[in-house]
Amino acid sequence: MIRFLVAALIVSTLALEIHAQDAAQDTAQEKVRPATSIATAATPISQIKALKDFQVELLYSVPKGQQGSWVNMCVGPSGTLIVSDQGGPLYRIHPPAIGTDAIARVEKIPVDIGEAQGLLWAFDSLYVVTNGRKYPIALYRVRDTNGDGELDKVEELRRFQGGGGEHGPHAVLLAPDGKSLRVVCGNQTKLTQFNTSRVPPVWGEDHLLPRMPDGNGFMRGVLGPGGAIYAVDPDGKNWEIVCVGFRNEYDAAFNRLGDLFTYDADMEWDFNTPWYRPTRVNLCASGAEFGWRNGAGKWPAYYPDSLPAVVDIGPGSPTGVAFGYGAKFPAKYQEAFYICDWSYGKLYAVHLTPEASAYTGVAEEFVAGTPLPLTDVVVRPEDGAMYFTIGGRNTQSGLYRVTYTGSESTAAVGNALRGVPDSAAKAREERRKLESFHGKKDPAAVATAWPYLKHPDRYLRYAARVAIEHQDAAEWKSKALAEKDPVAATQALLALIRVSASDPFHLPPGSPPVDENLRAEILAALGRIDWAKLNASQQLDLLRTYAVTLNRLGPPDKAGREALIAKFDAHYPAKGRELNAELCNLLVFLEAPSVAEKTLKLLAAAPTQEEQIDYARALRVLKTGWTLDQRADYFTWFLKAANYKGGNSLKGFFRIMKDDAVATLTSDEKVALKPVLEAAPAVQAVATTTPRPLVKKWTLEELTPLVETKLVKRDFDRGRKLFGQANCFACHRFAGEGGANGPDLTGLAGRFSAKDLLESVVDPSKVISDQYAAVVIRTLDGETVTGRIVNLSGDNLSVNTDMLNPNGLVGVKRQNIDKMQPSKTSMMPNGLLDTLREDEALDLMAFLLSRGDRNHAMFE
Repeated sequence: MIRFLVAALIVSTLALEIHAQDAAQDTAQEKVRPATSIATAATPISQIKALKDFQVELLYSVPKGQQGSWVNMCVGPSGTLIVSDQGGPLYRIHPPAIGTDAIARVEKIPVDIGEAQGLLWAFDSLYVVTNGRKYPIALYRVRDTNGDGELDKVEELRRFQGGGGEHGPHAVLLAPDGKSLRVVCGNQTKLTQFNTSRVPPVWGEDHLLPRMPDGNGFMRGVLGPGGAIYAVDPDGKNWEIVCVGFRNEYDAAFNRLGDLFTYDADMEWDFNTPWYRPTRVNLCASGAEFGWRNGAGKWPAYYPDSLPAVVDIGPGSPTGVAFGYGAKFPAKYQEAFYICDWSYGKLYAVHLTPEASAYTGVAEEFVAGTPLPLTDVVVRPEDGAMYFTIGGRNTQSGLYRVTYTGSESTAAVGNALRGVPDSAAKAREERRKLESFHGKKDPAAVATAWPYLKHPDRYLRYAARVAIEHQDAAEWKSKALAEKDPVAATQALLALIRVSASDPFHLPPGSPPVDENLRAEILAALGRIDWAKLNASQQLDLLRTYAVTLNRLGPPDKAGREALIAKFDAHYPAKGRELNAELCNLLVFLEAPSVAEKTLKLLAAAPTQEEQIDYARALRVLKTGWTLDQRADYFTWFLKAANYKGGNSLKGFFRIMKDDAVATLTSDEKVALKPVLEAAPAVQAVATTTPRPLVKKWTLEELTPLVETKLVKRDFDRGRKLFGQANCFACHRFAGEGGANGPDLTGLAGRFSAKDLLESVVDPSKVISDQYAAVVIRTLDGETVTGRIVNLSGDNLSVNTDMLNPNGLVGVKRQNIDKMQPSKTSMMPNGLLDTLREDEALDLMAFLLSRGDRNHAMFE
C-alpha cells in the first residue's frame, strides 16, 4: 500500500492519551454539562485536533437521557441556534459570548414537531423536514402567529413517500435569490409530485446486461433516479426537480456564484467492487444526473448521461455542509466548503477552484477527533464563529465552536467573482445560458445548444444535451441523424434515444412495441462514426450510446448483430480498463463468439479484484461461445474470489454472479462441471496476484536519484500491474479502482514530489497521517484493540483492525474504554518496494505520478 502524503506533510502526529477520568474535567475551553465519564460526556477537546491557529471549544455536552442525540442545526432569529434531536424535539441554544466562561443556555422549543433532519429559518418561519416515526415524514412550516416570540403553529406543506430512516428526506435551505427553497431527499424517498423538472424525466436503469441487485438485498426493488434536490416556493406548493441520481446526500449549500454543492454518500457494503463510488462532492448543476442505481448498477463517472464528482473524498458518512461565508476566518477559509464526515470524525475544508464552466477541488482536514460523529455545521454571522454538532444514532452529542486565533486578516470577502479567471467566468455564463432552457420549451434552444454538443467542456456538453432533450424531438430528430461531427453526433443520438424510448424497467403497462425503424436509423448513424478518430473518452461515450440504444430498443436483427460484432470485436481488448469493461459488456450482449476466450485472458491477467469482478460479472450471462474447459476456468475463478476482501455485500454479489452463470449451463454441462461447481474454496489470505520474492532492501538514498532522472520511457501497464502485485489496490483507490481503507492516490502528482512519495513508501511510520492513523484502545478488561474507528451506534464503536479487509470489524463499548491513544506504527507495511527490480520500481513510480494517464510524457 502506497502511503498518502497530504497529512504527512502538513499535519504532525497527534499525540493523545485519554483516560476515562479526563473527560470529566472542566477547563476554560471545555464547558461540559453533565460530564462524569467518557461514556456520558461529549468528546473532550484534548481528543480533537484543528488546523493551526483555529481553536475548538466544547460549549455543551448533551445529556442524552434528557435531550437525546442532535443531528441538525440552523441559525435562528437574533443569532440563536436551533437544533433537533434525531428522535425527539427541537431545542433553542443561546451561545455564550466568545472569550467568556459562560455556559451555553439550552431550552426546549414548546411546539409539537421534531425528529428533524432539515431545519431552516426563512420568511419569518422555521422550515422543518421530519424523518422519523412520531410525525408524518414531510416538509413543515412552523410560525409564531400571536407575536409572543414562541413558535405555535405547525403547517404540513408536503408529505413524502418512503424515507423513515437515514436515506429519507433531509435538508432544506434558502436559494440565493431569497425567494425559494431547496429540499434535499435521499434515495429511499420516492419522487414527490413535481410541477416541472430540469432533469428530463426519461430516466432509466439503462443496463445493457441484466441488473444485479445489492448482494444483501438492500433496497432491492428501488429503481433510479435515486436521491433528488427540489426547488420549492415558500408555501410548498410548486416543486421542481433540480437534479437527481444521488445515493444519500444529506445537506447542500450555495457558493457566492450561486452554484449548489452537496456531499453525497458511498455504499460501504460495496468496498472493493468495480461499482463502488467513494463519498464525493458534487456540483449540483441544473438537470444533473449522478447515476445512483441499486446494487451493482451504479453508473461509472465517465458515462456521458451523468456528471462526475468535483472531489472524491473516500469512505465516510456525509452529514451537514456549509460554506464559510460570514466566518471571521482568513479569506481562504471563508471561501471553503465545509463537509462533515460522521463515521470517521472529520470536518473537511474543501477548497474549490473554478475551472472551465465547473470546478476542481482539494479537501483539507480542518477538524478531526476520535470519535467525533459530526452531524451538522453552520456559521453564525453574529459572532463570526463556526458551530458544529456531534451525535446521531443515539450516540453522545455535543455542541462545539471554532474560532480563528491567528494573525491573518479576517476581513469579509465580498466580491463574488474574486479569484475567478475570465475564461471560467465566461464558461460559467455559457453554462447558465444553456441551463435557462432546462425544464421548458423554447424555439431558440436547439439552435443555441447544438454547437455545444461537441464542446471540450463536459459540463457544457451535458447542459446542451439536456436543453435539447427538453424540446420536441420532431424538431431535431433529423438533425441528430444527419450530424457529421462524431462528438456532436454521439451526444445528439444519445439524446434522441433517451427521449424516444423508455428503459424496460420503467415502461408503463400497455406500452407499444419498440420502434424498429428508429433503432435501424440510430444504429446506422452510429455506424458512420469512425472509432479510430475518437480518443478514449469519446470512445467510451460512443459505447454508452450504443448501450442505451440496445437496452431501450432491443438487439438488432441477425445481420445487424453480426455487423456490430465485426466492428467491435476487432477493438477488443483495448488499451484501458474502462474501454475493456464496456466492450466486454457489449460483446457479451451480442453473444460474440470470441468474447469468452478474450475475456478469460483479461480476467487471468487483471491485477485488481475490481477489474476481475467486472469481467466475471459480464461473463455470468454469456450463453454461447464457451468450451467446456473455458467454463471450468470461469467457475474456478469463484474459488479464488471467495477469499477476496470487501464490503458486507461482496459475498452476496459473488453468489448472485455464480447462480446467474449456472443458469446458463445445459444439463450436460452441469454434470461435467459438477466437481468445480461443488468444490469448497480453501480459506486463505489470498491476494489477486502471486506474491513476489525479495529482490533487495531498497533505501531512500538509492531510489531518489533514480526517480529524479529515469522516469522516461516507462511502461504504464506494467506499473499498474505492479501496483496490484504489491497489494496496493487492496487499500488504495487509484484512477477509479482499488480499496477504500487507505486514501485515494490519484492526485498525488499535483501536490508532491517523487522524493516525498518515495519516503512515505520506504518508511511509512515516519510521519503518520491523522486522517488514516490507527488508534490503540485498551479496555477495562485488559484487552487491546488497534485499528481505525469507522462507525458508531449508541455507545458502541466499530474498529477496523485490518486494512486489507474492510468488513473486518471489532466492536468496543465506550463504557469499557480505559485508555485510547494513537498508534505509533503505520497500518501500511514496510518493504513494499523490496520485491521490485530497478526498472519495475521506476514503472510503479511513474504510474503513481501519472494520475492514471497512460498518455503522460513519462510513457512516451
